[in-house]
Amino acid sequence: MKKTIETDLLVVGGGAAGLCAAAEAAGAGAKVTVIESDLHPGGQLVKQTHKFFGSKDEYAGTRGYKIADILLDEIKSLGDRVDIRTNTTVTGYYPEEGIFTAMKGEEEYYRIKAKKTVVATGAQERLIPFPNNDLPGVYGAGAVQTLMNVYGVVPGKKVVMVGAGNIGLIVSYQLRQAGVEIAAIVEAMPKIGGYWVHAAKIRRLGIPILLRHTIVEAVGGKVIEGAVIQELDDKFQLIGEPKKIDCDVICMAVGLTPTTELFWQAGAKMQYCPQLCGHVPFRDNTMRTSNPDIWVAGDASGIEEASAAMVEGRIAGFSAAKALGCKVNEISFKEYWTRLDHLRAGEVGEKIRGGICQVLVDGWEA
Repeated sequence: MKKTIETDLLVVGGGAAGLCAAAEAAGAGAKVTVIESDLHPGGQLVKQTHKFFGSKDEYAGTRGYKIADILLDEIKSLGDRVDIRTNTTVTGYYPEEGIFTAMKGEEEYYRIKAKKTVVATGAQERLIPFPNNDLPGVYGAGAVQTLMNVYGVVPGKKVVMVGAGNIGLIVSYQLRQAGVEIAAIVEAMPKIGGYWVHAAKIRRLGIPILLRHTIVEAVGGKVIEGAVIQELDDKFQLIGEPKKIDCDVICMAVGLTPTTELFWQAGAKMQYCPQLCGHVPFRDNTMRTSNPDIWVAGDASGIEEASAAMVEGRIAGFSAAKALGCKVNEISFKEYWTRLDHLRAGEVGEKIRGGICQVLVDGWEA
């Protein structure tokens, strides 16, 4: 007989959005179970040693790993209303039974029956194809952050970073702080994609940022010995002569894609939205999907900053708790949306706002 656990609210993902959803729902009185595949909760927050931007409500001026501690302390203050299960992966959803299946490590398999669910599964790193990209020494930026900021291990001595968005710039700076040389940051676009404050720190360190360039090959026998890069024209076609850069690590920071498999399994209405970096579920202003028992929050709803993920988690947790019949403060809901709108204001949030407009619905038919 397979073991089945029952809970008011299942939160799939123990990162920024998931922890905020759990805290919000449990604070309203719901019994919450959080499933996290990593060995510890916190998601990407535990890897982030830089200070956050935004407002004081989203812990501006606080380092990411410290924010994870703050959220976990909030959850601990709620007593036994939140059960966090780490090293556990949700392996599937079966809508005909309303059952999720989960595997702890490689030993324990069980089922979860939840009245409501918040899916905050985050995102997966994108990788780009090029010859020899399977050699040891080719990493995604998230893997490099995990090595350095969680386990205290530098990946190598000299790095070529591919991508000049926020992640590429931040990880380059963290590598340099750890004593690793950055040979170059290679960016296919004609301008830097990340915030100027991050780019300015990189330039002050003398690290070259090569715009309109891409990697075309990794060089090496058993391990990485160099990267071949080449210039691009305005149609992203290769021009000029290839150039080899000596390095022992190639780090790719070329974007993220929402992790949405559970929404497909749940039959949620989906939309491909380039501004949100992939297929995402339609949602109303409570973050509920077309499946009446499932909410979305964080990068699974579209790639955005962690600050926005936390507020979306609050909204989803609040709304799921309300649907469960818990007593909630309606003023909080309005405040959360005010904070989210503020985070998405201005030129920086224009792309996100355009994407949200494509998948936000006024409400669902009963």
